[in-house]
Amino acid sequence: MAANPEIFSLLASLPARLPAEQVDILLSRPAFRLERIVSRGHRSADGFWYDQEENEWVVLLSGGARLQFADEEEEVVLAPGDALLIPARRRHRVTWTDPEAATVWLALHYV
Repeated sequence: MAANPEIFSLLASLPARLPAEQVDILLSRPAFRLERIVSRGHRSADGFWYDQEENEWVVLLSGGARLQFADEEEEVVLAPGDALLIPARRRHRVTWTDPEAATVWLALHYV
């Protein structure tokens, strides 16, 4: 008989303080990578833009965040439950995450 599947919470074991964003790879295969990212007031460095070779689908599980795309003036505001597809090579940056609560992202990177 197969063992019962392991159940874990994506919102468990959240550190109260983080000197840097925490990235946990949950599942990785040649065509995709699934990550849990925990932020607490973290943002992209001034002048830095992500310019990824793969697509990224993100869902915000807790906290709050704002993203900026290089080709748009207005920031995108994300609240818990919001999901967003970022196509490959679309330059973007994180401009804000909630400093008072853990901002937990689930990010799927795929080709």
